[in-house]
Amino acid sequence: MDPVHVAVGVLRNDQGQVLISLRADEAHQGGLWEFPGGKVEPGESVEQALSREFEEELGICVHSCTPFIQISHDYEDKSVLLDVWNVQSFSGVPRGREGQQIEWRAQSALCVDDFPRANARIIRALQLT
Repeated sequence: MDPVHVAVGVLRNDQGQVLISLRADEAHQGGLWEFPGGKVEPGESVEQALSREFEEELGICVHSCTPFIQISHDYEDKSVLLDVWNVQSFSGVPRGREGQQIEWRAQSALCVDDFPRANARIIRALQLT
């Protein structure tokens, strides 16, 4: 089975906290926190997908971002390829445009048990920086 290619963004505020959002209960891995992002559509670059998803989900415009980490993970029902990018510059104030709860959280307060298993490596990498 081909993995689901997902663009993921790490967005930090001036206090160094990262933005996370709560997955809808009915979604895959529902009820867990995640880093914002979404599926890369055919013909899209990861940067284009990240910009589109941040506009759709959070109402912000990404101006610059750089690759952070790439993660492949196999769940029982699907495989994912997470292309994780650091968002350096953006405009707008993030808000949950799709009804999702969002919050800023200190990197040191991120707990892998609160996130889908594929996100554990992102959290560990963030806590090393």
